[in-house]
Amino acid sequence: MTFVQSAAELGNQFHDDRVLRGLLAQRLPAAVLSAIAPELAALGAHAAEAWQRERERSAREPLLTHWDSQGRRIDRVELTPTWHESREIAARYGLVAAGHEDTHAEHGRLHQFALVYLHHVASAFFTCPLAMTDGAATCLKAAGNTGLLARAWPRYLSRDPATFWISGQWMTETPGGSDVGNSQTQARCDADGQWRLYGRKWFTSAVQADTALALARPVGAGDGADALTLFYLEPRDAQGRWRDLVVNRLKPKLGTRELPSAETELLGTPAEPVAGLGHGVRTIAPMLNVTRSWNAVCAIATMRRAIALARDYAFRRRAFGRLLIEHPLHRTTLAALQADFEAAFQLTFHVVELLGRAQHGKGDESEAALLRLLTPLAKLWTGKLAVAVCSEAIECLGGAGYIEDGGLPQLLRDAQVLPIWEGTTNVLSLDVLRVLRNPAALQAWRTGFAALLQDVRAPALETAGGALRTRAQELLARLAVLAAEP
Repeated sequence: MTFVQSAAELGNQFHDDRVLRGLLAQRLPAAVLSAIAPELAALGAHAAEAWQRERERSAREPLLTHWDSQGRRIDRVELTPTWHESREIAARYGLVAAGHEDTHAEHGRLHQFALVYLHHVASAFFTCPLAMTDGAATCLKAAGNTGLLARAWPRYLSRDPATFWISGQWMTETPGGSDVGNSQTQARCDADGQWRLYGRKWFTSAVQADTALALARPVGAGDGADALTLFYLEPRDAQGRWRDLVVNRLKPKLGTRELPSAETELLGTPAEPVAGLGHGVRTIAPMLNVTRSWNAVCAIATMRRAIALARDYAFRRRAFGRLLIEHPLHRTTLAALQADFEAAFQLTFHVVELLGRAQHGKGDESEAALLRLLTPLAKLWTGKLAVAVCSEAIECLGGAGYIEDGGLPQLLRDAQVLPIWEGTTNVLSLDVLRVLRNPAALQAWRTGFAALLQDVRAPALETAGGALRTRAQELLARLAVLAAEP
């Protein structure tokens, strides 16, 4: 009989994840870990089941229908089954709510992002609108708009799929992507005092979201980023019809294909300022630590899945008379991937922990400065690393890894969005330099790094620790010079 190679398989992604379980045991009170372990295990089981299910069915993408049978413009977007399922899972497990509820206080963010980490790959990138929803909730709270908080906050944090809302983030336009100061969308106040938005949004992720935050320039406000205002809008009415908005097309993307990203025209869409007129970019700033943290968590989740598949395959595939795992060079390759992943994991969840402490007023000024500094760095590094790890994992499986049915090509395509979304590498690098112009940020880094090295007591790591100290001193000296430049 012709030989048939068995495919890589996944077990429960919580039980099998030594790194996640170790971090939670170290960082969470025993009572908290005991309370959340069952839902983590349930999501870990679902992750494995969902991966196998996706291998057994044809790929699906959202479908846009512009007209009904009578010629009426409807712009109906049909979503995939996984997308609908992920919305229910997100509500029931509180993938947004867990980060804001007081149940576990400053540990809430660790709880939330452990859930996100386990569910991301199985979510068909539903984590994108969840990140934007988390960011919107954070932004509305920081703005103190009581009306919008009363209307949207309970929906964003709902654990009932019937009342749960997700939010979009409609910022990108043809002249202004990262450079939002070039945005051309106009805001006009009509005779009834209703603000309405007019313009073209070139990239509206999760176009089917229940709400969105959008930047627009009130008529007569002038040029530049400071003249922009952040608006809250609900794109559809109670019957599901678009409110003075048309969907021109769905984006034909390299990856994240089940996520319905669109090009839209706002033709007088009703909206409400989030925090008065002007300074819209400043108004959205509170969401950046949140959405960039989501990006980093999704990146390490992607790495973890790619490595898990490559490792399992190494115990199944024989080459040159031995299992792949028995070849020293292949073991070294897998070990290098695991080392990079574990470093990225620890940095990301350190940022998550700082975020939770800051949110609940537990951190001091030094921790706040460190959070502001490490968040863009974590996002930058993990996004790039996820692409490299997925590419190497494909190579670990050889030709089998290159085949679409195995799932790794989709992981690689989806990973490519991670260095782009919420700030490209150069944008984040400049952001870090701006942070470093505050001496408190540089000092916080020095203090944090010194404390970290103090915890390294194993004799076998003394040489590595010394090299790190030397390299860190050189790097910090260079950063101090860069930060001082105009």
